[in-house]
Amino acid sequence: MDHDPTTRTLALLTLLQSGGEWTAADLAGRLGTSTRTVRRDAQRLRRLGYAVEARPGPGSTYRLRPGVRMPPLLFTADEITALVAGLHLIRAWLPEDAVASSALVKLDQVLPRPLRRRAAATDLATEVLQQPGAVVAAATVGVIADAVAEGGRLRFRYTDQHDRRTTRLVEPYRHFLRAGAWYLVAFDVDRDDWRTFRLDRIADITPVAGAFPPRPFPDASIEHWLTTDFGRAAAERPSDAAPGAPRGASEPTEPAEPAETREPAQPAEPTE
Repeated sequence: MDHDPTTRTLALLTLLQSGGEWTAADLAGRLGTSTRTVRRDAQRLRRLGYAVEARPGPGSTYRLRPGVRMPPLLFTADEITALVAGLHLIRAWLPEDAVASSALVKLDQVLPRPLRRRAAATDLATEVLQQPGAVVAAATVGVIADAVAEGGRLRFRYTDQHDRRTTRLVEPYRHFLRAGAWYLVAFDVDRDDWRTFRLDRIADITPVAGAFPPRPFPDASIEHWLTTDFGRAAAERPSDAAPGAPRGASEPTEPAEPAETREPAQPAEPTE
């Protein structure tokens, strides 16, 4: 059994949620631990607000109080602080979506009382003052995430910085935040090359049926790929390339899609 207390306590809660009474010996056998550890983990569940009842004695048993349905949210107070503060940041990036606000409400409904107090305190004390320049849609991020995880392709309409509209078929790799905007790194199937796309300029994104073998990214990391002018600088100076980066990486810029205009004191945007 995993020696991590959180993982072990979650496993104990899962067993108790299956119903009925469990002897300490049975729980210890299922969890691969001692009855003493079972007692400690049961006490930990009670401190987190879960209604674990124990019948003392030589054949001591444990159960969840009848009618009580508790979700297995074994977070620490600091983890809840990180979650709530993160949701505030996400809400700033998704001002037109209610997903972050609804997630905060649902979190409050399922947390044990001590953690609920920490969540409420963090919610009250946290405010994001600076709104991002380019917002994204949660649905777009979700579709991209599913495609990356499943090895799928995506089709979408794209409007570049010069208001040119095209339809793209891509194999998504990652999305990242840079210079105040979210970008998608993907292999453009029709152009047979890697491209970056700003998420706020993507519309009508849909998954394409089927799964495809993962295509290796042409550099050691996205950061190195960007800082070496999409691999071109590394190709010109092979000795400066990051370990594992291919030499002679193709330049993603194409004549019909020049790089965006660089503004003073701002990092250059990746080529689209």
